[in-house]
Order: sequence, then C-alpha cells, then structure tokens
Amino acid sequence: MTASPHSDQVLAGQTIYRPWTLPLYDLVAFKINCRFLFRVPVSEVLGLFDRNISPEHLDIGVGTGYFLDNCRTTPGQSITLADLNEHSLRHAAQRLARFDVTTVKANALEPLPLPERAFGSASMNFLLHCVPGTIREKAGVLDHVAACVRPGGRLFGATVLTQGVPVGAAARVNFRMWNRRGFMHNAEDRLEDLRAELAARFPDHTLTVHGCTALFEAEVP
Repeated sequence: MTASPHSDQVLAGQTIYRPWTLPLYDLVAFKINCRFLFRVPVSEVLGLFDRNISPEHLDIGVGTGYFLDNCRTTPGQSITLADLNEHSLRHAAQRLARFDVTTVKANALEPLPLPERAFGSASMNFLLHCVPGTIREKAGVLDHVAACVRPGGRLFGATVLTQGVPVGAAARVNFRMWNRRGFMHNAEDRLEDLRAELAARFPDHTLTVHGCTALFEAEVP
C-alpha cells in the first residue's frame, strides 16, 4: 500500500476484521447495529444488490460477503472481491465459493489494481464511513470504483452519516467511541456533501436515507 497521510488510519480501520471476530460480524452489524443504531432495514440494503448487481460484479470492502450471499444472483455469477484485509477476503471467498470468485488486495483510497471498465456493477457497502477524511476528501473512492465499471453499469452502496441525518443518542455515543478507536471515520460525514459528490460524478443517481444511513445507486456515465 502506498504511504499517504491517512495510511495509519486506513490500517487501523480494518484491524477489527479478524478470524475470531468475523463469525460474529453478521449478528452485530446487521441484527444489532443496523436495527438499533443505524436504523436501516437490512432488506433495504439487500434491495440495492437485487436491483443493481450484474453477471460481472465487483465488491469493495467485502466484510463477510453477507449481502452477496443473500441477494438475487444470476447463473454463472462472476464476483471480484477487493479489500485491504486478507481475513475478510478469505472469509467472504469461502462463503461465496459457489460462484466464480476472484480476490484482490486493494486500498480503495488508491486506484484499484483492476482493469478499467471490466465490470457491469460495483458495490461499496458500509465502506465510506470506514475511510478516513471528510466525504469530500474520500470521494476519490467513487472515482476509483467507477473507473472499473463499464459505461451504463451500476455503482451502489450504503454509508453511515453523522451530519444532516437523524442520529439517536445511543448511536452518537457509539460513533464517538468508534471514531476515537479508528473503527469508523464519519465524525464529519455530511449528507449534503455526499449528495454533492454523487451529483458531480453521476448525472443519473438516487440517494435515499433510512435513519442515519444513506443508500445510493448510480449509473456510471
């Protein structure tokens, strides 16, 4: 990984994904956090995948592979998993072994080591709030991912915001702790900034909010 002002923060943000934590991730992230803190139904996030996934799909920030495992896939599905964390890549690849899976170690803050315009769709689910910097600073991730998608293809994802959206008291307490520990980097993540960065890149896009979670879908021009 190329050194950058955020290199230490990038590494810190992905250290939580370990072989002994990944088996609990789905329970904590989707049964507890999404429901009680982020206030977004998991079904809404699954809908992003159901509406937008293509036969040649790229997933950035793979977590456990939960959504790809549960969404509507096509026969002969080709999935490329890109993540900085080798434990997540291995875990998700094993979970998705029924598909044609390729894994790539990559830092989304840098151009991805993948061919340009090679995919029909790309997802970046619950990724941006783990990337250091403000929305404006880390919006380069959108450019890096979009460069791998063919014109007319789909880019989509979800991220948890702290500004311009309703954030409950329990969520605020946890967000402050997670930001201090480097697990999240969304203390300055604003809905208006996300809306502006999406509009600057994708003339055809939608942005919806559930609780403090923003879901976005865009056509790559």
